[in-house]
Amino acid sequence: MADMVIDLNADLGEGFGRWTLTDDDALLSVVTSANVACGFHAGDPVTMRRVCALAAERGVRIGAQVSYRDLAGFGRRAMDVPPDELAAEVAYQIGALDVFARAAGSRVSYVKPHGALYNRTVGDAAQAAAVVAGVLLAGGPDGGLPVLGLPGSELLAAAGKAGLTAVAEAFADRAYTERGTLVPRGEAGAVLQDADAVVAQALAVARDGQVVAAGGRRIAAGARSLCLHGDTPGAADLARRVRRELQDAGVSLRPFA
Repeated sequence: MADMVIDLNADLGEGFGRWTLTDDDALLSVVTSANVACGFHAGDPVTMRRVCALAAERGVRIGAQVSYRDLAGFGRRAMDVPPDELAAEVAYQIGALDVFARAAGSRVSYVKPHGALYNRTVGDAAQAAAVVAGVLLAGGPDGGLPVLGLPGSELLAAAGKAGLTAVAEAFADRAYTERGTLVPRGEAGAVLQDADAVVAQALAVARDGQVVAAGGRRIAAGARSLCLHGDTPGAADLARRVRRELQDAGVSLRPFA
């Protein structure tokens, strides 16, 4: 039997100024990869620096969580951004985070879009290509960074076409449609609230490579990384339980980058 290995990632550093949202300190003791907000939907320089320092100290990989420029809407509002502008903004966010990652003795190891940009690049080839262009622009002479996204998305297709490492992820606490996309947040049941259901979905992804869609059908969810949201109530306690139950089931936790 092949070793069961998965990465655990979470969205972190999503405070701004005096406001805090995620329990970064607690979650950085659980996850293996940290998607750090880069200032466009959340995050500010002090927060980015602090989270990078904590991640480096604990051996957690640092990922750039890039977004549309939408602080007021937390990056969850649909936007139309011209491809050239989007590519530049993605590169800008990666570069800003990398300053703090390198100051902490680490570096940005991968890129993951956030919110509306994540969902848009599932099916929009032009926006997906713009994100990849931004990743390539930020890569410079060191080459491109891995891109984390939904299996079957235009984003991962564009990343692979550009020669970047495309990494598929699944969500422990999000409901899926039978097409393998996420149930929109505005619909009932989009976010799993029951802790047992979240743990069961995490185990199904890690052990079986599957999730049960909202209609009851099992669908493939071949993923190298599992996302645990950090902005839900009790997120740190739930993340600890997911980690413990994965390890008890014989699943090894290891960063992909």
